[in-house]
Amino acid sequence: MNAIDLKQMPADPVDDVYYPDSDGEPMAETGIHVMAMIALIGALRMYFARQRDIYIIGNIFLYYEKGNPRACKAPDAMVVKGVSSGPQRRSFKIWEEGVPPTVIFEITSKGTADEDVENKRELYERLGVSEYFLFDPLHEYLERQLLGFRLIDGKYEPLIPTDDDGLLSEELGMRLVPEGELLALFESRTGKRVPAPDDLGPLLEEAQRNAREAEEQIRLEREQTRLERKRADELEQEVAHLRALLPPADGPKPESRP
Repeated sequence: MNAIDLKQMPADPVDDVYYPDSDGEPMAETGIHVMAMIALIGALRMYFARQRDIYIIGNIFLYYEKGNPRACKAPDAMVVKGVSSGPQRRSFKIWEEGVPPTVIFEITSKGTADEDVENKRELYERLGVSEYFLFDPLHEYLERQLLGFRLIDGKYEPLIPTDDDGLLSEELGMRLVPEGELLALFESRTGKRVPAPDDLGPLLEEAQRNAREAEEQIRLEREQTRLERKRADELEQEVAHLRALLPPADGPKPESRP
């Protein structure tokens, strides 16, 4: 399958296709997966906080085909180099940003394991995502708790783990090491641990707030759709009633006056 050419997807200020911000589904399969995701995003955000050309986010829709809202994924965490770190996006459209994500993480669970290993790997390779990591916090679904791939000449090559099952991310300048149900980060150059936020509460609250807002938006959109359908049915019934009052087309014509 050929790689996607971003030059063939120019940004267009006029685009009336609706791209949803959420599917209303929970952000992760279990609380363990939620905390692994939040801790990872928090540590990455803190580490790259001063770099304004790196965008770090997770659990938002990544759209990769203009005009096709079904062509999307929702990576658990992604790092995008070469775009502004703010403002926060409701979704990430590759043709608008001009670049694909640089690094993508998936927190693998029972419901996502097969897709993470196969379909998403093939897609991210095609999109040109430089590095792709899969982390299984429960170590139940992957052959190793942490798997990683680096894009070389357009193809993913598996990363070789170190003795502690860690993997080196050249793009992040970090070594990633599983520690229980979380993924620890270490600077490659110094070996120092990348600190995670002392309090994950604000990040968790932000994620929960975003989820509630997305669910409310979906509820309002569904209600609007229901009302529009109801109005359309009423208009159809009204038109049918008016048509019933009209004389048949082949019926007697009124006599003309002399």
